[in-house]
Amino acid sequence: MAANMYRVGDYVYFENSSSNPYLIRRIEELNKTANGNVEAKVVCFYRRRDISNSLIMLADKHAKEVEEESETTNEADLTDKQKHQLKHRELFLSRQYESLPATHIRGKCSVALLNETESVLSYLDKEDTFFYSLVYDPSLKTLLADKGEIRVGPRYQADVPDMLAEGELDDREQAKLEVKVWDPDSPLTDRQIDQFLVVARAVGTFARALDCSSSVRQPSLHMSAAAASRDITLFHAMDTLHKHNYDLSSAISVLVPLGGPVLCRDEMEEWSASEASLFEEALEKYGKDFNDIRQDFLPWKSLTSIIEYYYMWKTTDRYVQQKRLKAAEAESKLKQVYIPTYNKPNPNQLSSNNGKPGAVNGAMGASYQTQTSLIGRACESCYATQSHQWYSWGPPNMQCRLCASCWIYWKKYGGLKMPTQTEEEKLSPCQTTEDPRIRTHMSRQATQGTPVRNTGSPKSAVKTRQAFFLHTTCLTKLARQVCKNTLRLRQAARRPFVPINCAAIRAECKMFLNS
Repeated sequence: MAANMYRVGDYVYFENSSSNPYLIRRIEELNKTANGNVEAKVVCFYRRRDISNSLIMLADKHAKEVEEESETTNEADLTDKQKHQLKHRELFLSRQYESLPATHIRGKCSVALLNETESVLSYLDKEDTFFYSLVYDPSLKTLLADKGEIRVGPRYQADVPDMLAEGELDDREQAKLEVKVWDPDSPLTDRQIDQFLVVARAVGTFARALDCSSSVRQPSLHMSAAAASRDITLFHAMDTLHKHNYDLSSAISVLVPLGGPVLCRDEMEEWSASEASLFEEALEKYGKDFNDIRQDFLPWKSLTSIIEYYYMWKTTDRYVQQKRLKAAEAESKLKQVYIPTYNKPNPNQLSSNNGKPGAVNGAMGASYQTQTSLIGRACESCYATQSHQWYSWGPPNMQCRLCASCWIYWKKYGGLKMPTQTEEEKLSPCQTTEDPRIRTHMSRQATQGTPVRNTGSPKSAVKTRQAFFLHTTCLTKLARQVCKNTLRLRQAARRPFVPINCAAIRAECKMFLNS
């Protein structure tokens, strides 16, 4: 019962195709539609097979940099099979949302930010466990490091110097380390300091009354007094008092110079109403990702200004109202949904009835021919020849199949358990292919995701596509030159289905060789 109960925040498998691997998503919301069905608003995660080769190279480069910094198991210590399967566990987070029917959920999984302090083998040891460290943008086709990465190592942690011995002098330059901005042992009493701060607030209120722009933003006396009581005014007053050695008369004269009272504004006053609306819209879209908020919504603001405004905005009534609205919306939405276990037969399932191949979903003609041709073939992944259930896999012309356990692995992890011949060559760069034509064809297959056929043994050969390569002998090449008049190659090429008189060509070649 608990395994079939799905809640907001769960990482789940979604099935959008009977032959493709599951989609991996995180449930953000569960909404009931008008016709009574449940839809899940989800965050998209992408596999390596979903992104381009150039981005995969970028991901590999990032993984190598992380590996060099970490002190855990290096990838060089892993076997080829472990390296191959580890790539199936890597995902790429995105900020793309989509709505999917909850009935397409096929189970739970676990996705975590890559922990650089853990061994990568810990992800292989657990079922349905994935990791991510990069963020993928489907629209811009870019990969970026996640802002929430765990920053561990000498690049982020400070080196604490040894404690000074008693009587030992500190030879560091103190001016570069810290600056004293307030003295708690000043000659002034707490009452005198509070009175000075009241005077500073009064000066700030009067300064806002004289300022035209402030009188528009705070038309009432209460609003001006509230703005003058904010931290920016108090910080200015305390800083002024410290700079004048806690002399009250001298500090008060600085608060009201010859040009008029000093007006101190913070980010809450500097921002316009339209800028505040843009900020709230960006916060709804990106959360607390201030770099993206600045880049896409407020490029004319500095990052410091945006962060300062955010923490001041959290003290306003506007923030409290939005929080209440979100809480009310969350109460009205579904918290969890029960999805029964999906047990319908897969259309790719190769069934057999009384020794005679059968059809699934009513497809009899092509299905019958495919299944009869697949009988006796080994599993494309583990090379097993026996399984309680077989599934057709890959393009129909390839006539490949997977055993039950490898089919489940394919659906969950988006790859085969064992590395194919092309992947073995990538993992072992010392092994090279002698014929460049074969190497080109194999790399093309790896790029397009075409399955590599095997005949039951790990030393499987590459099945060519529709194109072929004709390897001719030296005598054949000689015959083309000697028998030009008999062959008439141009006319033969225009009529490819008319047979060539091989006997006449052979006789002419013999005469030429004898002479």
